[in-house]
Amino acid sequence: MSNLPEVIVYTDGACSGNPGPGGWGAILIWNGKEKELSGGEAHTTNNRMEMQAVIEALKALKKPCHVKVHSDSALIINAMTKGWIQNWQNKGWRKADKKPVENKELWEAMLEAMGRHKVDWIKVKGHSGLELNERVDQLAVAESKKF
Repeated sequence: MSNLPEVIVYTDGACSGNPGPGGWGAILIWNGKEKELSGGEAHTTNNRMEMQAVIEALKALKKPCHVKVHSDSALIINAMTKGWIQNWQNKGWRKADKKPVENKELWEAMLEAMGRHKVDWIKVKGHSGLELNERVDQLAVAESKKF
C-alpha cells in the first residue's frame, strides 16, 4: 500500500447550539491541488458534523489512497487510534458503560468509507491558527449559518 497516492485531508464540524443547525467542511490536497467540500443540516450535533466531514472527504476519493486525516475532534482521533471503535464493535456497539454508542450509523459509514484506503489520523489543536484547520472551520461555520 506504500505506492498509494498520498492525500492530505483537513476536516471540521460546527454547530450553533448542540443540537442545532450545523455544518461540516473538508479540504483535500493531492499533487499540489486543493478541493473544498462542505455541507450541513438544519438539526444536528457537533460530533455528527465532525464525522460527516471525514466521511464525505473519504467518499470523494476516486481510487485507493494513503490518506492523512487532520481533525481537531478528540472523539474521532481517539476512536480510531486508541482502539475504541474495535472495542465498540466487539461489544455490539456498546461503550464501556454498556450504553449504546451514539451515531453508530455514522461510525459504520466512516469505516466503510475508509475501507479501501490506508488512513493515518492526526490530531490538530482547534482554533490555534493552523491555516488549513481554520479554513475548514470557516467552511463548516458558513454551512451552519445557511439553516
